[in-house]
Amino acid sequence: MKVKNINGTSANICKCGTWLEHWKKFSNQHLPGSCPVANCTQKPEVGAHVQKDSSTDSSWYIVPFCKAHNAEKGKSLFISDSITLVSANVSITCGK
Repeated sequence: MKVKNINGTSANICKCGTWLEHWKKFSNQHLPGSCPVANCTQKPEVGAHVQKDSSTDSSWYIVPFCKAHNAEKGKSLFISDSITLVSANVSITCGK
């Protein structure tokens, strides 16, 4: 799956404490052993804000990324299809 890392989202907050905790709570998945970006072996340490690339869906999602890939704002990245995209819209997740 191809996603774009969104720039300018660091001010967004949720009730989960961190965006990585948000992903853990709402993905129903275990944290992967490595960053889901293709060929990355680093540990996922943050919940990154992404959008589906080349899609009519402009929603924001959270996925676990290593710090290096999270720093690549605006870049399109291929991630594992097995990773669940969790909505970053707190009004339908932790803000209910």
